Amino acid sequence: MNQIALPLAWPADEQGDFLVVESNARAVRMLEHWATWPVRTAVLAGPPQSGRSLLGRIFAARSGATVIDDADRTEEDALFHAWNRAQEERRPLLLIAAALPPTWNVALPDLRSRLSASPSAEIGAPEDVLVAALYERGFARRHLDARADLITWLTARTERSHAAVMETIDRLDRAALAGRRRLTIPLARETLEGARTASNRSEAPS
Repeated sequence: MNQIALPLAWPADEQGDFLVVESNARAVRMLEHWATWPVRTAVLAGPPQSGRSLLGRIFAARSGATVIDDADRTEEDALFHAWNRAQEERRPLLLIAAALPPTWNVALPDLRSRLSASPSAEIGAPEDVLVAALYERGFARRHLDARADLITWLTARTERSHAAVMETIDRLDRAALAGRRRLTIPLARETLEGARTASNRSEAPS
């Protein structure tokens, strides 16, 4: 896997859980170079289960930053005061959300202007190399023996989202346990086709 090495000062116990690839490299670089931010606040966005919160924890441990997760659902006055405090104290503030501020529908003009002045980066959809790595790690953590051919098969058939990978791992874990079967391509095909059939039935008009 082509990974960009995280700075050596980043906590070793956490950085091993975050795989740096093309889809998230810009976000990592932004946090790595926080001392050059034009203001003391930045925004990190990413889809569910993309590692955005983990990256925020790594950054906080390294820099002493304050991190506000789900910033897009945080009271605007609180964000406004946190932004100002970060500038006054010269302490970095990282706002984490599912999307970047233009989609937040911020009503407070002063907060809107401050967010516009803040550097931002977004974690993109996972590429094949990351999907395969997420499968490999996810199965290993559950002590499931997933062979390379199964991971290749799943990678080619999985929606490009972090959540879809995690959902597939959950389904295969349950299927293997229920049937006391080893993880194989036939089991995966049977399980995923069954899930699609059930989904189509639930969506069909009554």
